[in-house]
Amino acid sequence: MKRILAGLTLASCAALMAATPAQAAPVNPVKALKKQYVAGHGVRVSETARTTMNGKTGTVRTTTGALGFGKSGVVAADLRFREKGGAAGLSPSRSITVGKHTYVQGGIYTQDLPEGKKWVRYADPSVIYTSQPLDVFDSKVLKALVSKAKSSKGGTYRGTLTFADVSKLYGEKIDKRLGKIKINYALGLNSKGLITSVRSEYTMDFGILGSTTATVNTRFTGWGAKITVKAPPSDQVVDYSDLGTETDVPQEIPNGSLNSLGKVEAPSAR
Repeated sequence: MKRILAGLTLASCAALMAATPAQAAPVNPVKALKKQYVAGHGVRVSETARTTMNGKTGTVRTTTGALGFGKSGVVAADLRFREKGGAAGLSPSRSITVGKHTYVQGGIYTQDLPEGKKWVRYADPSVIYTSQPLDVFDSKVLKALVSKAKSSKGGTYRGTLTFADVSKLYGEKIDKRLGKIKINYALGLNSKGLITSVRSEYTMDFGILGSTTATVNTRFTGWGAKITVKAPPSDQVVDYSDLGTETDVPQEIPNGSLNSLGKVEAPSAR
């Protein structure tokens, strides 16, 4: 699962702490996760993402829903989003990813659609995830969160990675000016090695333009639950390609994941 949703979330990081390496997890979390990859089953997710700009609250975004598994990992998602402040209304209120398409509705995605149409379909098999920049369903990322942790007290692995570190794990490039930004994280595992939570925090400082901090808390419950994700009724769906050049519907679904930062340049003072 390469993509993770919602317009560029900017975030904060604390100082890098020196400590002894964490002990190995009692249960290998990568192996524990792969055992969950059974078609027709999945996990439920809830999340709160907050941004502050120059110390003032920006956008608060909550996500709830379910992720469906296949033999290789997450293959489907049905997620609902609520936003307050900031860029509220520019992101969809719901997304469904199934098969080779992602369907979205709400906000700017339901403006001026043809009569009877409630969903916009994109030819994009990427699962729309959440505002969390750390994709714990990527085995390389999950391994790094455990192995790079500076402490593991109580089954919570805490550490720091840079944007450059994570971009290498994803196999993607980001703007070099963003590479040194630190992501402080806390990964929670239960006694079976399954992920219960992941928290990330990072800050982008734009000099005289100020700084923006984002904190994202994601929780996972109901591992192994039966999950069925269905596409919306076909008579309510319109393909983006059929909307024409005059549409105000975005050409791409906003992606606030770390992966998207390679396409974004930090603003500079004039």
